[in-house]
Amino acid sequence: MHDDFLILNIREYLRQGQSGEDLLQQVFSTFSCDKNLDVERFLLEQSINFTKKNQSVTYVVLTPEEGQIIGYFTITIKPITVNGDSFSNTVKKKIARVSEQDEESGNYSLSAYLIAQLGKNYKDGANEKISGDQLLGLAIEKIKELQYMAGGMVVFLEAENEEKLIHFYENKNGFKRFDTKEVKAGTEDAHTLIQLLKVM
Repeated sequence: MHDDFLILNIREYLRQGQSGEDLLQQVFSTFSCDKNLDVERFLLEQSINFTKKNQSVTYVVLTPEEGQIIGYFTITIKPITVNGDSFSNTVKKKIARVSEQDEESGNYSLSAYLIAQLGKNYKDGANEKISGDQLLGLAIEKIKELQYMAGGMVVFLEAENEEKLIHFYENKNGFKRFDTKEVKAGTEDAHTLIQLLKVM
């Protein structure tokens, strides 16, 4: 529980069996994100399965009074490879603590917390009840809880290559780009994601 928001791990619903899953689907049915259909599609079609299979865990953010869904985020742990050249010596030293370095390339290989999804609900003005900074802050807080229990110190995410979005992560929230990732290469939907990380 947060002062202004209720953050629920969807496992809380899923452990109640079918009735919990039905309730969760009801909550999801009031979520809409036409700004990013992938964010909407993941919540409605994949988040439950991914959580059941331990591939990731989704957290819904609700208003404490009405229980209205205003956003969600999904966290998992993934391996990444980072080229140290784009980071300061201080950051490199921190990354080196939790990684293995390839002597030839100088790249660091490590497991990091991935904020796999981050989205606000644009249905009926619900998006106005939480800012992007607050939603990202809640995801980081949750990762800090995991860090307290299990260690690790790097969090990363993958963002569409849009100036406003990259500015939001880099300039406002202290992430630093470290690589790009090609998605759906060779198809009409092919595009590049910018990978950004932050050392906690």
